[in-house]
Amino acid sequence: MVIFADRDLSQQLERTEASASRAFVETRARLAPMVGASWIEVAGAYAMFDGPESPITQTFGLGLFDEVTERELERIESFFGERGAPVLHEVSPLADPALLPLLGARGYRPVELTSVMYRALDAEHELVKSGPAIATRVIEPDEDELWARTSAAGWSTEMEGLAEFMLDFGRISANCRGAHPFLAELAGGEPIAAGMLFIFGEVALLGGASTIPEGRRQGGQSALLAARLRFAAEKGCRIAMMGALPGSQSQRNAEKNGFRIAYTRTKWQLMSGESRVESGESGDS
Repeated sequence: MVIFADRDLSQQLERTEASASRAFVETRARLAPMVGASWIEVAGAYAMFDGPESPITQTFGLGLFDEVTERELERIESFFGERGAPVLHEVSPLADPALLPLLGARGYRPVELTSVMYRALDAEHELVKSGPAIATRVIEPDEDELWARTSAAGWSTEMEGLAEFMLDFGRISANCRGAHPFLAELAGGEPIAAGMLFIFGEVALLGGASTIPEGRRQGGQSALLAARLRFAAEKGCRIAMMGALPGSQSQRNAEKNGFRIAYTRTKWQLMSGESRVESGESGDS
């Protein structure tokens, strides 16, 4: 099965990631209402707020589904501004070309790039294989804390304070609509790695994979990748997707396992202190 990296594919991939983020925000609102998590849809894009510091707080799909004018941008900017959050948009290169000069004129700057990767899934297609030493499974309903702690432990050596953040993040993720949290275990049931799979429609989103320090180099991540792809194919998904830093080891690993780069997405941020006066607008109201 051949899937072309065109605008239609970009709409599918961006909507899937937006749906996963929306599910996260709705779960946060249910489990931790004090955060004030909420979302709106503007011109086909989803704008999510999960707290000012959360990576979920941004938009997906801007300029891919409907025309975006200054009116739509002002509505999104007000949504984030009222909540004391930065204004961030993940923008596909297949979005309306008119969006880029509009963002530039309003004081946005590019701050991050992401390789959006995909591969076709087919129940009869040979998927990545893993060795027999690692067992994988979807967690039971009462194992969300086990999954969150395993996932957080895998991030403990990356950055000070990151494990605590990921523990909170994992507790929400494991309870989201569309989420299928996976564990990789050694013989005897000792968990060494965790990975997340979201399924929305025919697209599966892979993310949140980590391995505890003492469990590394034992094949946990390969086993999790194989298990999640197999599970998604069995559930009727036609496409698997994931994001990676361009040129990173994560991207190389994905390419080794049949993923291709669909496009490189740009994150745009409205810079504080910028003024539309610079683009010829008066700025007076």
